[in-house]
Amino acid sequence: MPSDNACINPTDNGIPRHIAIIMDGNGRWAQKRFMPRAVGHQAGVKAVRKIVEHCVRERVEVLTLFAFSSENWRRPPEEVSLLMELFMATLHAEIDKLHRNNIRLRFIGDRSRFSEALQKKMSEGETQTRNNTALTVVIAVNYGGRWDLCQAFRAVNQKVLAGELNPQDIDESLVSRHLSTADLPEPDLFIRTGGEQRVSNFLLWQLAYTELYFTDTLWPDFDQKSLEQAILSFKGRQRRFGHTGEQVLGKAVTL
Repeated sequence: MPSDNACINPTDNGIPRHIAIIMDGNGRWAQKRFMPRAVGHQAGVKAVRKIVEHCVRERVEVLTLFAFSSENWRRPPEEVSLLMELFMATLHAEIDKLHRNNIRLRFIGDRSRFSEALQKKMSEGETQTRNNTALTVVIAVNYGGRWDLCQAFRAVNQKVLAGELNPQDIDESLVSRHLSTADLPEPDLFIRTGGEQRVSNFLLWQLAYTELYFTDTLWPDFDQKSLEQAILSFKGRQRRFGHTGEQVLGKAVTL
């Protein structure tokens, strides 16, 4: 069963409370234009701004973006280095803007592989924006769904060894409370751009009851209209969470 914060109707107007996105296609977008892949990543940052602005207007509560996976370290060293530089530059440019617009910034993932300067900037951004309420933007960096589960299991195991928990206390709710997204509602809508149709080790536990939406649009071309189309698709789906269609139509089902 889904966690306690999952529900049939995410908001009164059918807008998802939490949207999670794999932003795929930056490199291919640049290659199609005979440009370096770096240009595609820079264009991808501009697309993020547009989507964040639209989520604020639509009163989405949480937007989670898969910016850099634990598998992305396998890319050519030059591209990884460029991505780290772009990440730092983007934080310098955007944190104050996010704060002025009442947007909270969060990061999930293993930060240990990043430079001390980048780790410090991430922490500063979280601290500066932690009380903002218009939208929570979660950036998944050096993140993997399997990593998230492993760190949750380790935390639970430590509590068992310390005598704080009994093994029979372990259930889905307990595991959810030890994930990196424990304080957030589970995603209602998952979007992947770029034409691939897989979740690629992203929020594996959290996506159990999420509606999936795939589009061929490359991330730099994914704009407000594209997001509206994804949300429209979401609104047209019946989310049953194990109930019958008749039950859902007969009453609002909250789990």
